[in-house]
Amino acid sequence: MRKKISAIIIAGNEEKNIRDCLESVKWCDEIILVDSESEDKTVEIAKEFTDNIFIKKWDGFANQKKYSLEKANNEWVLSIDADERVSKALQKEIEDLLNGFPQYDGYKIPRENYFLNKRIKHCGWYPDYQLRLFQKSKTKVTERKVHEGFIVDGKVGTLKNNLIHFTHQSIADTISKINSYSTLEAEEKFDKKKVKSLQILTHPIAAFLNHFFSRKGYKEGVHGLMISLIHAMTNMLTYMKLWEMQNKNKN
Repeated sequence: MRKKISAIIIAGNEEKNIRDCLESVKWCDEIILVDSESEDKTVEIAKEFTDNIFIKKWDGFANQKKYSLEKANNEWVLSIDADERVSKALQKEIEDLLNGFPQYDGYKIPRENYFLNKRIKHCGWYPDYQLRLFQKSKTKVTERKVHEGFIVDGKVGTLKNNLIHFTHQSIADTISKINSYSTLEAEEKFDKKKVKSLQILTHPIAAFLNHFFSRKGYKEGVHGLMISLIHAMTNMLTYMKLWEMQNKNKN
């Protein structure tokens, strides 16, 4: 008999993504959705797939995911974001795994990232392994403001099939996202890193060169150029905000 599995998702104003996301995990025995007081139709759509909907005021990525993990009733848990999809091949691989005797306590999943509807194979964007399948009793959420993840107290294996990620669907959404993420990264680094003015220039340049040349972003054409520039802009905003935070009381 297949071991039962819970899918956990955090969301906020995700009506354009949530239906396809939930459709891809409806095979799970339980779907937990933690909504951060959406003002659109996210919850209304989610009700078509699950009754396990919890409203929680936004308290950061890590705390939202901790809360969703607490609500899961099954030992095996699959965590995905609203802009991600479980491919049919990944679904079959997970079900086959749970039909047998899993050798590991958690599994990393390769993530297939899309930028403006193009699958990106370079820029360091693939395979982009993410620890998303795990046993609840052996897992905790990392204490980070951004790029939070899961830590498994046990052995971790790797799956073969992809989780699909529609990460940047428009330039406008991307600009909004990097503005938010750069603020969180600056806050996270505030007590750890002292910024010198020259680094505001050198670090973004290094980030661009790394993604466009070292990680072969040039092979993606204009998409790779834009992705490399976005990494540079995120880096630049992070250091500018960090410098601002560290120097705001000097004058």
